[in-house]
Amino acid sequence: MSEPERAESVVGEAERRSVSPENQFRRSIYGLPVNVIVSIGQKKLSVAELLQLKPDTIIPLTAKIEDPIELVVEDRVIAHGELIELEDGAIGVRLTQIEEQEDA
Repeated sequence: MSEPERAESVVGEAERRSVSPENQFRRSIYGLPVNVIVSIGQKKLSVAELLQLKPDTIIPLTAKIEDPIELVVEDRVIAHGELIELEDGAIGVRLTQIEEQEDA
């Protein structure tokens, strides 16, 4: 097979793959919104403690400000990171580790 024929074959194969039902499905779900939870810690409170919460209440956590945080999607930790302050004063997360995910 000549070079132009090989190139045409590769292009033709790419076009066939791009319109396959599987690829159409994948493309259709790429834009779906996914909630990502940034978890800095947890605290167990009793119902009585919850009912006593009011403005200015401080809930102490065991985590330190410099401790890694977790990014969670659908109850799965997908990454770890550290909190940073952005130029506008907002909080951001700098990713430090991406977790390998096993097939579901």
